[in-house]
Amino acid sequence: MRKKIVAGNWKMNLTSSQAHELVSSLALASDTFEDVYVACFIPAIYYNALKEKSDRLIMGLQNFYPENSGAYTGEIGIEHLRDLQCSHVLIGHSERRMLFGEDDACVKRKVDAAISNGITPFFCCGEPLAVREANEQLSFVKQQLEASLFHLAEEDVKKCVIAYEPIWAIGTGKTASVAEAEEMHAAIRSWIEERYNHQTSNKISILYGGSCNASNAKELFASPNVDGGLIGGASLKAESFLEIIHSF
Repeated sequence: MRKKIVAGNWKMNLTSSQAHELVSSLALASDTFEDVYVACFIPAIYYNALKEKSDRLIMGLQNFYPENSGAYTGEIGIEHLRDLQCSHVLIGHSERRMLFGEDDACVKRKVDAAISNGITPFFCCGEPLAVREANEQLSFVKQQLEASLFHLAEEDVKKCVIAYEPIWAIGTGKTASVAEAEEMHAAIRSWIEERYNHQTSNKISILYGGSCNASNAKELFASPNVDGGLIGGASLKAESFLEIIHSF
């Protein structure tokens, strides 16, 4: 049975007081989450203060450097994640790929580092507008998976969550249609089955991550292969995030 997951990616947002207020509101409502796993990927500076607010909220980090320690000024290493007892991390987000030059080889290193240290990767993949307009989105996303995720052993890939985020729909107000989202999610699941087996393909949760909000979440989550969402702006306010969580 695949997990239903709603995860918020705060990105570089919220002050300390705003973060505490948001998590406190989510914690108060956590008994309504039922069978939905709820995660918040938060700025690292808030992690210790927020991680124990509720045992129904998963706290994760948005980024890390795939070395234990060393001369990497400004980075957060694996040793830091272990010390924080961080259990979940985003890997391969389009902003890390596009703004910070993280290529498939870098993403693969991060996947390997997370898995070898018992940290659950939320592996992000997705195509830019030019690729979508050229109708090459399926081959583009398949290549991302083959380059950075499908080298894992079956027992390890089952530990991952995949988030499909069409880059052209992130923060633009545009959203893939339900049919477009389902097409990609179904394709991803078929590639997992092709590389591994049916049991593995039916184990991995695949989230939609392109401008999912309270108005479209219910329809998206009703799709057979959409197991939840990786939410950006709508995760920054308790009211809209809770409405998405309750959309299953």
